[in-house]
Amino acid sequence: MLSTTLRTLRTRWVTFVGSFVALCLGVALIAVMGLALASSLEGPDRGPERFAAAPVVVQGRNTVEVPTSIGDRTQKLAQPRAVPDGVVAKLRDLGTVVEDRSFAVRTEGGPADLVGHPWSTAAFAPYHLDAGRAPEAADEVVVSGDWARPGTRVRTDGGTVRVVGTVAGLGFENAVFYTDARAAELSPRTLQLVVDADAAAVRKTVRGGEGVQVLTGNARRYADADPDRDSEALTAMNAMFGTAGGVTGFVSVFVVASTFAFAVAQRRREFGLLRTAGATPGQIRRMVVYEALAVGVLASAAGCALGSYGAPKLAEWSVDESLAPRWFTIGDYTWPYHMAFWTGLFVALCGVLAASWRAGRTGPTEALREASADTRPMTWGRWLLGAALLITAAVTLALALVTNPGDLLQRKTYVSRPMLLITAVALLAPVLVRPLARLIAWLPAQLPGAGGMLVRENAAAGVRRTAAVAAPVLVTVALAGSLLGATATLNEAKATEAREQTAADFVVTPAGNAGFDEATLKRIRAVSGAEASASSSSAVYVLEDGVALIRSDARAVGPEGLAATARLPLAAGKVSDLDDDSIIVNEEWEKHTVGERVNVWLGDGTRKSLKIAAVMTIGTGNNGVYVTPRNAPAAPVDRVDVRLADHADAGTVAAGLRRAVRASGGQVLTRDAWVQATYPETNRTTRMGFFLVLGIALLYTGISLANTMVMATSDRVRELAVLRLAGATRWQVLRLVGTEALMVVMVGGLLGALVAGLNLVGMWSALGLLSVWTSIEIPWAALAAALGACAVLAVISAVAPAGLSLRRRAVELAGLRE
Repeated sequence: MLSTTLRTLRTRWVTFVGSFVALCLGVALIAVMGLALASSLEGPDRGPERFAAAPVVVQGRNTVEVPTSIGDRTQKLAQPRAVPDGVVAKLRDLGTVVEDRSFAVRTEGGPADLVGHPWSTAAFAPYHLDAGRAPEAADEVVVSGDWARPGTRVRTDGGTVRVVGTVAGLGFENAVFYTDARAAELSPRTLQLVVDADAAAVRKTVRGGEGVQVLTGNARRYADADPDRDSEALTAMNAMFGTAGGVTGFVSVFVVASTFAFAVAQRRREFGLLRTAGATPGQIRRMVVYEALAVGVLASAAGCALGSYGAPKLAEWSVDESLAPRWFTIGDYTWPYHMAFWTGLFVALCGVLAASWRAGRTGPTEALREASADTRPMTWGRWLLGAALLITAAVTLALALVTNPGDLLQRKTYVSRPMLLITAVALLAPVLVRPLARLIAWLPAQLPGAGGMLVRENAAAGVRRTAAVAAPVLVTVALAGSLLGATATLNEAKATEAREQTAADFVVTPAGNAGFDEATLKRIRAVSGAEASASSSSAVYVLEDGVALIRSDARAVGPEGLAATARLPLAAGKVSDLDDDSIIVNEEWEKHTVGERVNVWLGDGTRKSLKIAAVMTIGTGNNGVYVTPRNAPAAPVDRVDVRLADHADAGTVAAGLRRAVRASGGQVLTRDAWVQATYPETNRTTRMGFFLVLGIALLYTGISLANTMVMATSDRVRELAVLRLAGATRWQVLRLVGTEALMVVMVGGLLGALVAGLNLVGMWSALGLLSVWTSIEIPWAALAAALGACAVLAVISAVAPAGLSLRRRAVELAGLRE
């Protein structure tokens, strides 16, 4: 039997090459994602950056800590506290004190992430002048990098400035240095300062200051703008590579199992001949297992080698796209190779065992008769497994809709749910292929000539072949429609929420992150015909279940202004009941009964007991909470909603608002323009992660489609020769093959669209239960592109081998199978 196996590998090389390619690429994908995921589990130790040369940094309270039964729980404060004035005065007696300020700077033509600082803090990085001099006037700046040279005039959101000097960039920020006085005007609050004194003396001086921290040595990195960015980057990369690895792993396993099962199903006639010659079912199964072992070991080893080459390329792409930090590289790990190798081998064996079991149990005469047409494409096992998965998908969806519809809006849910449906539909595909093929080919079959009829009957007769070739198309269309459609639908739902909850005619936003000053707010309120409602972004923290400290985004606004400019989706209570002793929450909170009191920590860490004045529906999860300005201390006004008074002219009011914010900088937008400008979009990391997932999955399924099509076409050489002997020309046969390929792609596309549609309907239903009625967003362009690419690949992969085989005489080709 081993010699028979080796001869079979040699004579049916096209089938085994196809299986080898599918498994090799699948193992390579698993290895690449495993290596990327392993490398994103830990990052390098990072030292201080902006304050690497600073002796001592003193920082105000910037976290809230709440003791629980399982330890303290900590969250970052939305409004960190400044170092108390009394402490600052004592520190000045010890040595020189330099106040630090950081604020966003927007320019025309400069980097998008410019950050402003006082020039006196440049020495603590340290920055050194490369050219020019230090700033001396309010309109003079020094910039890092080479995007502007001394003498250049730059327009910023804080006015036009002149570059008088440059410093070499240090890699962690793009800085703009102002004079200390001008920096204090642009960013009045200072949250930390540098003290040139002995650290022990500084600690003794600040002792007793509430929440004041003294940072020295490596701890000075906590004074950097984003000290946790490495851990946050690792978390984001873990999520991205974990999602990509899960999806690509599923696609790999799905395609490999389908390809190996199809390769065995192609050989039913061969198995029948072996049974007629006296081979036992066990011998046939052992032969298939030996073949799978030979191909599996070689392909898995080649896939691991290919993965070791592809993983560094993926890391480079992630760094270039700013999805990973500059230090990210692929580490020296071995477990991803083991996982990829043994997964590939296991899937290959499972794929052939399931198919060979049926071939081994079939009698010799029945096997020969079965080779001509698929009389029983569905086994009992396939029926049971497909039905079980379909019922499981339906039941889990129903339970989620009844118990927690908001869970269906989570990324981990709408990424994983399509996998179950894809597998179920793929298992049941042979049941759907015949009616779909007859439906698609109905009109061509009515046309003159036998071409349309042959296409219909070939697809209906070769159900397994059609289902196997349609499987990669099913995966491609289902993933593209489900993932891109889910994010687009969710984004549209969030935009619908923002549009429906905003009753203002205009929304005014500041130019910088310091918010509007009092003078600007007075000018806005003085505009004739405008009813203005100023609000601030803050946060509220609540302890739920006694152990979880939850942060909720909060908007601080007066109750009268809130009632006039917003339409909150209230489930209970009234907006007018909001006061300094109350809060408006949403139904996600553990306590959400009107009149009930809840203990919270405000944005600056102050603990307070507030009464629930009203309760909002959950919606898409972005409703947050509402408090009064007194319960959001130090939160700058970052938005002013303006409603037109009776009979006021919109153009006149808009012009008055623009004049009011001209001095300080700001933007006046209509409600629709504001919603469009702030249209909730998937964050870049998630979006690029989806492109990574879809790109890899679509590339792999495309190659697998071409691979399977070549295998299927090469197995039909005798059939094509019979058509030639019946009088069909070479070009008629090629057109027939190409048309069949297009029809198979359409079958796979319809099945994939069915899966995507069911997933999107589930999300739409969840949104409706959460009181958000929006349209289902279908990514037509992406689906058309994916289906078009599959069609081109399928036609080329079918016509090319058929054309090559038809170069020989039809009589010789027909005799190859005799």
